[in-house]
Amino acid sequence: MLVLASASPRRLALLEQAGLKPDALLPADLDETPLKGERPRDLSRRLARQKAEAAREGAKSRADLEGCYIVAADTVVAVGRRILPKAEIVDEAAACLRLLSGRAHRVYTGVAVVAPNGTIRDRIVETRLRFKRLSNEDLEMYLASGEWRGKAGGYAIQGIAGSFVIKLVGSYTGVVGLPLYETVNLLGGEGFPIRFGWMNVG
Repeated sequence: MLVLASASPRRLALLEQAGLKPDALLPADLDETPLKGERPRDLSRRLARQKAEAAREGAKSRADLEGCYIVAADTVVAVGRRILPKAEIVDEAAACLRLLSGRAHRVYTGVAVVAPNGTIRDRIVETRLRFKRLSNEDLEMYLASGEWRGKAGGYAIQGIAGSFVIKLVGSYTGVVGLPLYETVNLLGGEGFPIRFGWMNVG
């Protein structure tokens, strides 16, 4: 049994891309505010682990999820040590995009896997990106698209904003929200039959 500790359609689609179909979704409602002085890498790790732990507790109350594996992840966008918010209002998204315009930034995605015995293992995946310089028209039209809503750093690389990326070094799937190589390795290392679903893909 596999549980995804997220309601994100992007993370679900990525898992399914790897031939892994979760049996349940157990999203955690956490306060994602960074701690004072917390580094972006540490924030992504802490939140991924907290989401995994919350899903582990939630799964305990369901007999059908006994002995399940749990996957949780969290993505943080940062310029230097400055952590950008998950943009909920247009002003937040505009501020993020102006900051990212024409410069490099990093995306940290923490992924945590809970094994049936309750142990948690995690990985942090760092990806470096550079955006083109965004014109006023780029900004206005992207903000009008609404694609930024709820996205870390105010953009979604798998959408229109993919055309802003000049350079990416690291994990594309990590930027989308779930680094597949690391996720599959963590699951496989804990004994999950990662290739079981491959025959049914397509």
